[in-house]
Amino acid sequence: MEPADQPDIEPYVDFSRAQWSRLRAATPLTLTEEDLATLRGHNEPVELAEVEEVYLPLSRLLNLRFAATRDLHAATETFLGRLPGRVPYVIGVAGSVAVGKSTISRILQALLMRWPDHPRVDLVTTDGFLYPNAVLEARGLMSRKGFPESYDVRRLLRFLAELKAGAPEVRAPVYSHLVYDIVPDAQVVLRSPDVVIVEGLNVLQAPTRRSEQTVVVSDFFDFTIYVDADEAALECWYLDRLVLLRETALRDPESYFHFLTEYSEEATRDFGRTIWQQVNLVNLRENIAPTKGRAHLVLEKGPDHSVRRVRLRKL
Repeated sequence: MEPADQPDIEPYVDFSRAQWSRLRAATPLTLTEEDLATLRGHNEPVELAEVEEVYLPLSRLLNLRFAATRDLHAATETFLGRLPGRVPYVIGVAGSVAVGKSTISRILQALLMRWPDHPRVDLVTTDGFLYPNAVLEARGLMSRKGFPESYDVRRLLRFLAELKAGAPEVRAPVYSHLVYDIVPDAQVVLRSPDVVIVEGLNVLQAPTRRSEQTVVVSDFFDFTIYVDADEAALECWYLDRLVLLRETALRDPESYFHFLTEYSEEATRDFGRTIWQQVNLVNLRENIAPTKGRAHLVLEKGPDHSVRRVRLRKL
């Protein structure tokens, strides 16, 4: 076959922000500026216009897919001679440290909760499934925190399996960014949610060996989103956020990084630059970025943190 005759196998359809915004159709904007102020992360200037142009059309797409998945599940249960159970629609949100996953997840949660079909939308971060610091230290993994081996994957898989089995109550552990560790005896309790958003660094990872029939976290997702940005922008956002935290949350004596409040801004940036280059950038290149092609949708951010292009998987 001549190259000109080869079929187009590009898996994504690309949309500019303007093109994507038109897919909102008549979906009303239900968030106010006051609502958005409570959802923004540190140093993430998300404007209401971006919610309207990017996340509102996405919430419409997710609502349509939610309804279709619910109907498909009901059809399968009918075929099997069973009454349809209540199974949540699970959305995975992946991407690098500092890319804005948490803010996007909170915005989507707020928008989806306002759709009449799924008022109960829960948000879970995979940080809660990190091993406690004591375990990481014993295994020599503190410098690998955030890498795949630092997570209790079996516990995460059990959580997702119970969720998709329709368990009336499912519990997840809680992680504190303040103390940089799992909070003993603290849990997030999910009670028959309609939608669950699972946000984390490595949620789109594939099995480590192609020959293994291993169940992975992404097998439990109905829709997946990867938040993308250039490495230079990510490093800049990470350092800017660290400097901001040094003036705010890190002033709490309980903070794991409280010592940074004694540093100058430049010393803080030097410290953050070392962590970025030795830990976060390595994890991004080795484990996170390679999973981008597995996502149903990719949000590409520009240097100003705003989404400039949306890629939707068609295959």
